[in-house]
Amino acid sequence: MGGPGDPPAGTPEGAPSGGEDEYRSVVFDESFVRAARLQEFSAQERMGDHTRAVRRRPGLHRTLSRQLLILVVLIAVAFGTAIYMGLRSPYQPPAVKRPEPLRMTVTPLAPTGRVPGSRSVSDLYAHSPAAELRVGAGGINLPPARRTSHFSDSQVMAALVTAKDYLVESALDPDVLTGGSPRDVRLLIDPEQYAQFDQSFARPEADGRHAATGWLVRFDPARTVLADKRVRTEGTLRIVETDKNTLEVTSDHTFVYALRGAENTASDASDASAKGADDEQARASLFTVRRELHFRFDRDDLRMHRAEVLTSTTQAGPLACAAESASHLRPLLAGQKAKAGGPAGTDPYATGGATPLCGSLAASAQPSLSAS
Repeated sequence: MGGPGDPPAGTPEGAPSGGEDEYRSVVFDESFVRAARLQEFSAQERMGDHTRAVRRRPGLHRTLSRQLLILVVLIAVAFGTAIYMGLRSPYQPPAVKRPEPLRMTVTPLAPTGRVPGSRSVSDLYAHSPAAELRVGAGGINLPPARRTSHFSDSQVMAALVTAKDYLVESALDPDVLTGGSPRDVRLLIDPEQYAQFDQSFARPEADGRHAATGWLVRFDPARTVLADKRVRTEGTLRIVETDKNTLEVTSDHTFVYALRGAENTASDASDASAKGADDEQARASLFTVRRELHFRFDRDDLRMHRAEVLTSTTQAGPLACAAESASHLRPLLAGQKAKAGGPAGTDPYATGGATPLCGSLAASAQPSLSAS
């Protein structure tokens, strides 16, 4: 049965289903009405003194233009405020610390008598304080790598490993010890220190800034050879966070070398003498070096596996006080002696500050063998 208004026989086939479709093209939806530029006044409004039946509404593009203008102004104000606050802010990022020149001290320790020697290197070590020391890098132990306030465990470990690598390359590498290329040591320092490093080897001076022996341990190959490449080592590494961008490592190690005279070794004059060139070359003696190094690391250094070397303090003996030690260390060998200098009995195995200028090597720091 058809609904009200429907033909009794129903809607003919193909005809519209209702009267609404006949007027669909002329019926305006709500969005169309809202978008109209002209709007009729209400009946109440027409009762007033209006002379017109309609009013004009503002165009959509004008409204959008005004909104866009306000948005641009707000963005400009916000951007200007950000720039102003950035310039006025008291919390500026910390300035990058430029690497400082390395400050170095090399102190000779003169023996009080003749340097003990033996044809057996093992006997030398067995009868000296070095008997308890480990061999090579095994004596450079890393402390636990614990995170700090601003550095992770891995970053702390990176600083410690770099410091250890520097010690190995600069004090244990046989090629470096015998006057070879210091290239591997150079690669471990901050590039800002390259100029100082290069000058220290091209024109070494005992001025506290440009001694090659302030950067590493090396002997004059014309005078000295290694009797044993297995250097004895003992010491400590300490690490601290100095600020949110910097770690610092302090190393304190003793290195003991077994040495013999080279074939063309000559006797020292005035303050040092030898029992005989042949005997000197045949017998080995021990040479002890105490090194304290201070390293600094920023985040770039940690990433690039390098360090800034701040200070280097070296005590070495047996050495003659007058011996030139800026370019190479020139040890007194078995049977030789020199005038004692400085305070009596400086022991490189003991902790404490370095002795300025020259010191006396304690008898207890040498092998307890007869020098004869």
